[in-house]
Amino acid sequence: MQLGASPVPVLDLGGILLISIQGELPDNAAVDLRTDVTLALSDTGARGVIIDICGLDMVDSFLARVLAEVAASARLLAAQAVLVGMRPSVAITLVELGLTLPGLETARTVSEAASRFGVEIRQTGDRSAARGTDRTPT
Repeated sequence: MQLGASPVPVLDLGGILLISIQGELPDNAAVDLRTDVTLALSDTGARGVIIDICGLDMVDSFLARVLAEVAASARLLAAQAVLVGMRPSVAITLVELGLTLPGLETARTVSEAASRFGVEIRQTGDRSAARGTDRTPT
């Protein structure tokens, strides 16, 4: 189920939220996304949010701050934020800018991040399936 009105869908996977940012995200859309994620965490009681940035060629200081604010909001709502899909060029740029994204854990893939929440994402033919074990990350 998709939640919120931002151009980036916030998907409720039953206990965790998935956000996949594909392409450039204008500042106003980033602010809308922060609001949508915070409201979705509150409304669903999700224990985690996975933010997939594999579609981004760059992350500027504003978007980095918004991502850190999403993580801070998640923590205040008793949830955990995990950032996935970071390209090497994005990591280098963040380090060069001195941006550490406090509060955001990282994982290589959505599947790896989901497993931290006790959710197994697997391919079954043409469809993906998610199965949970109701485990929270440590």
